[in-house]
Amino acid sequence: MTDSQTRATDSGTPGDVIPFRQAVRAWFGISLQTFGGPAGQIAVMQRTLVEEKRWIGQQRFNHALNYCMLLPGPEAQQLAIYVGWLLNGTRGGLVAGTLFVLPGMLALLALSAVYVIWQDTSVVTALFAGIAPAVLAIVAQAVIRVARRSLTHPLFVAIAVAAFAALALFAVPFPVVVAVAALIGWVVYRLRPALVKKGGGGHGAGEGPAPLISDDALHHATPSWRSAARILAAGLVAWWLPVAAVAVFTGTGSVFTTQGLFFSGTALVTFGGAYAVLAFVAQQAVQTYAWLTPGEMVRGLALAESTPGPLIMVVQFVAFLGAFRDPGMLDPWAGALLGALLTTWVTFVPCFLFIFLGAPHIERLRHNAAIGAALTGITAAVVGVIANLALYFAQHTLFAVTRVHTWGPLHVQLPEVATVNVVALVITAAALVMTFALRWPMLRILGVCAALGIVSLLLP
Repeated sequence: MTDSQTRATDSGTPGDVIPFRQAVRAWFGISLQTFGGPAGQIAVMQRTLVEEKRWIGQQRFNHALNYCMLLPGPEAQQLAIYVGWLLNGTRGGLVAGTLFVLPGMLALLALSAVYVIWQDTSVVTALFAGIAPAVLAIVAQAVIRVARRSLTHPLFVAIAVAAFAALALFAVPFPVVVAVAALIGWVVYRLRPALVKKGGGGHGAGEGPAPLISDDALHHATPSWRSAARILAAGLVAWWLPVAAVAVFTGTGSVFTTQGLFFSGTALVTFGGAYAVLAFVAQQAVQTYAWLTPGEMVRGLALAESTPGPLIMVVQFVAFLGAFRDPGMLDPWAGALLGALLTTWVTFVPCFLFIFLGAPHIERLRHNAAIGAALTGITAAVVGVIANLALYFAQHTLFAVTRVHTWGPLHVQLPEVATVNVVALVITAAALVMTFALRWPMLRILGVCAALGIVSLLLP
């Protein structure tokens, strides 16, 4: 156990770096600010955990993020689980990961019910029409912050730009971008090791007191095959037992069993964030299973983009509508609730399993220079990935129609200028002023922009 781990004098549990109740309060506060997709969510944790509270060092934070970027599923939630595990062990990871998705799950569950009841969410849509532009400003700030701390050498700037171009201009699959970035980092280390060590430090958040979890401290958990087997067994039971129970009580052909199996599968292929898999989800949910219409899929995506938590939470909206319309022997509302909760469960439980299985091993690899160099390359590419997500979000917030244009190897998604949303453009400008000029806190910006969205209802 490190010296920093002895500071938790009132936590009541050996190995806690900070008191557990203090950690719970912090994760609850973070959970209320998880707007803006991965960029905004990572930025919130960066600001709170690395800069303000000084609970974890910058390099340690980046190392955890790099590992999470390699996994299927929402990387921001997995990062929360990882850091929660570092701070308070297994229970810390469980609380951090659960709180990270809980506000968004409850908000989207309520909005799904509103949609079913009224089929007209004009007031809610206006509210989100104000929030979405605010999120753009927050994401822009996040990209700048992450870039400032990660791109500490021209080489890493080049990797970030190349990653952005590969995704935005050439439609290169995300795993390929990450693999190439890791290879570049490894090759550079072999040729000029001092360059990687100098550039990959990420010390931008090093001002102030030393973090409780330093960049050099080794986590006390010792990986072993026996421990991994226990975690794997417990994780698989937790993941699949609800699906098996639903199959027994509602039948193997019920909508609930189908949703449990389908979304368990998508949880394993969501590399590159939610956008990478949503096209597949939309195709299957609309065309194959007829759980909802194409227009409803778009509305669900808009709701998920404007509520806290991972964007992949849109699958809950899909399952809610599908189960409501085909509840079998159940009441439609009971069926909708069961479908939504089961889908949320099988989507996010694998995230805990991946972290608890892999984190002890990844911790032991932090001082492996070659692996560290590969992960440094990934860190630089992450900036380009987040910037690409920010661009996608901006296009779909400020314009009603975007189209993909192909010129040889180029595959560029461009907005139709005539479909610009003037209200969203004005609110975005106001949000940028509040963020960069006035430096208002995030929640105040969100509140003001939400009010502007409601006011837009009164416009002719």
